[in-house]
Amino acid sequence: MSDQIEGGCFCGSVRYRFPTNDYRSSNCHCSMCRSISGAPYVAWMAVPVDDFEYLKGEPKKLTSSSHGSRYFCQDCGTPVVCLLEEYPEYTYITTCSLDKPEDFAPKGDMYTDDMLPWVKKGNL
Repeated sequence: MSDQIEGGCFCGSVRYRFPTNDYRSSNCHCSMCRSISGAPYVAWMAVPVDDFEYLKGEPKKLTSSSHGSRYFCQDCGTPVVCLLEEYPEYTYITTCSLDKPEDFAPKGDMYTDDMLPWVKKGNL
């Protein structure tokens, strides 16, 4: 088996993995990501659906919009995955739910028009 990237929720009830690769990644500044995470933005990685698998647990589904669903640990609340109807070939993983998020710096920013003014100024 090739090298694998693993991650999961804070309490360990949900675990997942996918093969090592150079995945698309970004910080999302949309208001929905901010509201669901309680953070000024969320870092995501786009992993092909066929490469992603849960190893332990089943996250709870939240239909967050007419075109997307988010999945989180029902025990500790950690957001782990987002699925979007417009990109059904990808599972979007919250980068900071990875075991080693420091190894996967986001490659850009999206929905920057929604970026909070104090993030734009670099006051984080």
